[in-house]
Parts: sequence; C-alpha cells; structure tokens
Amino acid sequence: MWWKVILIILVVLVFVITLTIFYGINRWQSETRDLYAKIESRRIPIIPKSCHLCELEGLPAPVQRYFRTVLKEDQPMIAAVSVKHTGTFNMSETGEQWKPFKSTQRVITQLPGFVWDARIRMAPAMTVHVHDAYVVAEGVLTAKLFGLFTVMKLPSTRELAQGELMRFFAEAAWSPTALLPGQGVVWEAIDDTQASATLTDGATTVKLVFQFNAQGLITAVRSDGRYREMNGVQLATPWQGRFWDYELRAGMLIPLEGEVAWLLEKGPKPYWRGRIQKIEYEYAQ
Repeated sequence: MWWKVILIILVVLVFVITLTIFYGINRWQSETRDLYAKIESRRIPIIPKSCHLCELEGLPAPVQRYFRTVLKEDQPMIAAVSVKHTGTFNMSETGEQWKPFKSTQRVITQLPGFVWDARIRMAPAMTVHVHDAYVVAEGVLTAKLFGLFTVMKLPSTRELAQGELMRFFAEAAWSPTALLPGQGVVWEAIDDTQASATLTDGATTVKLVFQFNAQGLITAVRSDGRYREMNGVQLATPWQGRFWDYELRAGMLIPLEGEVAWLLEKGPKPYWRGRIQKIEYEYAQ
C-alpha cells in the first residue's frame, strides 16, 4: 500500500506545480497587457506621415549617409514596432552564465515607450519572466520565477528611467525614422565616422554616440554612463550596443543581430546577445 500513497502524493504534487505555473503565466500575461496599455495611452500623432530626405540638410555627414542608406524618399514614418527575439542572456555579474531566452517587444515611437517581455530558461521546466520597459516616462525592471514569484524588482528611480530611455534610443536602429531630427533627436558632429545624438522625454534626457561604418550603417551605440546596479548602488558605467547583419525589412535596412555590454576597466562585459526572428511595423496614420 505504501507505493499507492507515494503515487498519490506525486500526482498531487505534479498537479499543484502545473496549476501554479499556469496561474503564474496568466498573471504575467495580464501584467504585460497592462504595460502595453500604458505605452499606448501616451501615443501621439506623428508628423509628417512620411520622411523627406531634404530634412537631412545640415546634419553631420555620417548621419546623412546613414539615413540615405537605410531609408528611401517618402518612407512611411514608423509609429509602432512589434518584435520577436531569440538569444542568450548572461545571468552572472562576474562570470559567464549564459541562458537562452525568447522575447517579444512592443515599441511606441511617439511618445517613446517600450515593453520587453522575455522568458529566460534557467533550467528544464524553470523559467524566469522579465519585464524591461520604459512606460509613461518611468523605468520598469522586474523578474519573476514562473511569472509569479518575484526574484528581482528595481524601484522606479530617475536613474532607471534614464537607462530605459537610453535603451529605447539605442534600439531605434530597428526603427530608423524615429532617429530623424523631426522626431525630437538632436544630432551633433564628432568626426567622419561618429556623431552624438540627444533625446529628451519630459524630465529625462539621454545622449548617445553612434558609430557608423563605411557603408553608412550603425555598427555601435555607446554611452559614457548608463546606470548599473551593483550591491544596491546605482553606478554610472560605460555601456555599448553593437549591431550587424543588416537586411531589408519593409523598405528599410535594419540590423538583425546585436550584442549589449558594459564597458568595464578589464574589458567589455556582454550580457545580452540576440537576433530578430520577426519584426512588424505600424505607420503614422
């Protein structure tokens, strides 16, 4: 009879675990929908509805080359983007603990907002759900095991908002019309392969340096000080995103692969490597 008792216990345990996982997934999806609704609530009309290359006059030379390479005259202005990624994420601050992830991301270009909804597989049948977002001018960074048990949640601070707006800005390489000066971006010359760009949203301003190659494409974006949490303290740390494997999507050249890293004294410390599996655009109406 003892084996029947053990079997019943195992069946009940499996049932409870399965119920917990499904409850966590449903709750996480509800939280994701709420974040989506918030970024949609800030959406404003985009003017003009299409880009005109005459707008490029006076911009730094590498910036002009970039727009003339990746866009065409009368390219519709991007209002929103939906992306699916796959890749790996380094879970260790000091070592190499790369875990596979799948993610979806929703981006609104005006006013800026995004929600990255990721599932990182820590072990078989053990998934951490992550929200990394810029929502209503505030940063969001939350991770929950099974979408239910909080393992990390950063408070909403000025530093977090700045870091998330910086991510939005850097990833505009996937939505090139959002980098046009008419969309609030201020470009400044550095040299023939680099230019700095500034974006302001409410009380938050970020500045990035864009690196361009000989073909006019963005190869890297960097900041001298994106805030990084270390032992509960926010430290301004050099940060970089790299892009490659450009292909034509919806009439625009965009990078399909990238890597993000902290630039530490001992060298770059990558923590995100990913590839776009699917990207869909919505345009100004």
